[in-house]
Amino acid sequence: MSDSNHDGKLRAHAAAQAGRIRKAERERRTLLASTIYLGTLGVMFILPVIVGAYAGNWLDNRLRGYSFSWTITLILLGVFVGATNVYLFIRGK
Repeated sequence: MSDSNHDGKLRAHAAAQAGRIRKAERERRTLLASTIYLGTLGVMFILPVIVGAYAGNWLDNRLRGYSFSWTITLILLGVFVGATNVYLFIRGK
C-alpha cells in the first residue's frame, strides 16, 4: 500500500471521527434538561405511591372492622406501579 493511499484513509477516518464528536457535543443534554428528566422520573415513581397511601388510608377509615391493612397494600401496589412507569419511560427513550 502506498503512503498517499494510507494517508488519505487516515485523513478520512480522522474527519469522520471529528464529525461524530461535533455531533455528540451538539446533542449533549444540558444540566437543566437532565434535571427535568430526573424530576419527571421522580414524579412518575412517587405519585402512585402517594395516591396508594391516601386511598388506602381512606379505605382503612371507611372499613374499620377489617384486619386487612389497605394502606400498606396500596402503598406497595403504588411502588410496583411507579417502578413499572419509570422502567417503561426509560425503555421508551
